[in-house]
Amino acid sequence: MVADFKVAKSPKDIAFYASLLFASFSVCQTMTVMYWGRLSDRIGRRPVLMIGLTGYLVSFLMFGVSRSFAWALTARCLNGLLAGNVAVIKSVFAEISDDTNRARMMALLPLMWNIGSVGGAAIGGLFADPVHQYPNIFGDVKIFQVFPYLLPCLIGCSITVFGLAMGIFKLEETLVREPPVRKPTVSSSSLATEATALLPGAETIKQHTVWDLLTPTVIRVMSTNVVMCLAVAMCDQAYPIFAASDPSDGGLGFASRGIGISMAISSVAVLYLQLVAYPRLERKHGALWCYRKGQIMLIPFCLALPFLSMLASRLEASINSQVVLSMPSTWMNMTADELVLWVLLIALLLARTTGMVLAFTSINLLTVNLAPSKSDLGFMNGAQQLAMSATRIIGPVLAGSVWSWSIKHTFLYPFNSHLVWVLCAVLTGLSLQLTYKIPDSVNTFAAGSCKPQSTEQV
Repeated sequence: MVADFKVAKSPKDIAFYASLLFASFSVCQTMTVMYWGRLSDRIGRRPVLMIGLTGYLVSFLMFGVSRSFAWALTARCLNGLLAGNVAVIKSVFAEISDDTNRARMMALLPLMWNIGSVGGAAIGGLFADPVHQYPNIFGDVKIFQVFPYLLPCLIGCSITVFGLAMGIFKLEETLVREPPVRKPTVSSSSLATEATALLPGAETIKQHTVWDLLTPTVIRVMSTNVVMCLAVAMCDQAYPIFAASDPSDGGLGFASRGIGISMAISSVAVLYLQLVAYPRLERKHGALWCYRKGQIMLIPFCLALPFLSMLASRLEASINSQVVLSMPSTWMNMTADELVLWVLLIALLLARTTGMVLAFTSINLLTVNLAPSKSDLGFMNGAQQLAMSATRIIGPVLAGSVWSWSIKHTFLYPFNSHLVWVLCAVLTGLSLQLTYKIPDSVNTFAAGSCKPQSTEQV
């Protein structure tokens, strides 16, 4: 897409502009995500979610009809400004769950994220420029000749419309508003003390200040979250660039369809990991243990993946063409080297998926556990999303810049095309080290200790 905009002076500069487009979403999300989280603490979760989905619908359409880099950048910025749903939905899940099912509920969030990320990438790769990819079906459709990237955006819009319909007709508000405070009347037969609840069954909860919430434990958890998310943001940006780059530049030489298929195949394990494996591991070992193990799995993935370029170079030399898996049926016609490349690639991507499931599910659960009351969930989840958004600004730009710089020079390892992956591994290791300063108390849902005060007549 960026290549079609003709803003890059050379093919090696495409990664830089693609990273700017990717990061623009996070720049704008960083500006507003705390606002959406705190707003949901005041007016409710449901209206904020509906605003976000409407914003997604409009920005997807704008992105699909982009014919210039500036227009695509504007669409991404609008998408980011209205993207408060990720923080708010975490609060919803925390409010509708309890200690018996919270781990399973929170595991659904990264499950949806993984399905969306992998499915979205696959849809983009499989349906972008349909006139040329599927000329027998879309060759005469003029709208796709003019807007070659509209079809995958329309598919995304249809999913968003379904979400809006479910929100309007099925979603109930989960934020329990407290009844108005009334002064108790004092009669000759009854007296009220400061400890007496004003209304039976009402729980008096107040929002804490920012400084009250930023305890040393919260700061440690947010710090490791920032470092880990920076590493993952760099990985997410680097993989499609790495897969699409020529083997001579340290990549795999895949076409867009091959990239989409590789990411789709690696998502097969997500359902089992999120719904079965993670809840069991969390119950047995705790969220903090799972968080550490997830990061441990990501480090070898980062270090091993770029070595596949050596095998891709060998294949390119032998067949003098791109290593492309065009249709699943071509598995039967693969050479031994092609099969080895794909088996190793999918194995590494499965390791990455497992690590990300453990890490992101755990950090979501740890963040929810840190909130001292349910009225602070919006703020805590907004703060976590702010940290994640900030890293998605720096990560894509840093990954794209490091990749472009490394392939323009002929330095030895690790300053060659491996450099971006080595940086990801170092950052993940630093995040892992920070987790050993976090107490095990973060495995407990703090807001769950808030009990309604009993009412007794004096």
